Amino acid sequence: MSAVVPDAPRGPGRPRVEEFDGLILDAALAIIDEGGDVTVSAVVARSGVSRAALYRRWPSLTALIAAALDVGRTVPPEFPEDGDLREAVLDSLTDGASAHGYSEHRFRQRMRLVMSDRTLQKAYWSAHVARRRLPLERALRVAADRGELRADIDVEACFDAIAGAVYYQLVVRGDRLDAPETRERLRSALDVIWRGMTA
Repeated sequence: MSAVVPDAPRGPGRPRVEEFDGLILDAALAIIDEGGDVTVSAVVARSGVSRAALYRRWPSLTALIAAALDVGRTVPPEFPEDGDLREAVLDSLTDGASAHGYSEHRFRQRMRLVMSDRTLQKAYWSAHVARRRLPLERALRVAADRGELRADIDVEACFDAIAGAVYYQLVVRGDRLDAPETRERLRSALDVIWRGMTA
């Protein structure tokens, strides 16, 4: 006869069910992909998870939507310390998957949501977007420390200038990043930015 192992002590409240996280995110993302209004009631109905369980995981609907918008995205890998950093940056910019990490349709839905809600935009920035900047910002700082770039460069402003060129192609011009003419346009923009960083 096997020994009975006592249950581990539990804290107050119901235990967290990990699979609920995925159910809630999947429901929110499905509503986003359909272009619907993401409400707590809609997510609860679609996921089958209770309102209380939702709020145990996300303190607000804004935090949940920001998390759902980030599904499928990852932090880019570190840039190699050897080789041509400018070419590596250009390659990362024109790789559609690394630029937004999911389909064009979902990218456009993300833009629709964040541009219509500044609170969501800020939440998405602070919780998710800011961390994806770190590999390039670190690479620029290393290059500045080596004397390859100006010692006084504002790394965050440089990142904004580089990323701004990319988003202009996607959001304003409506071009694909993998199109040859877009790559050449981005190369020219990056050359201008790079000259300012190395002057």
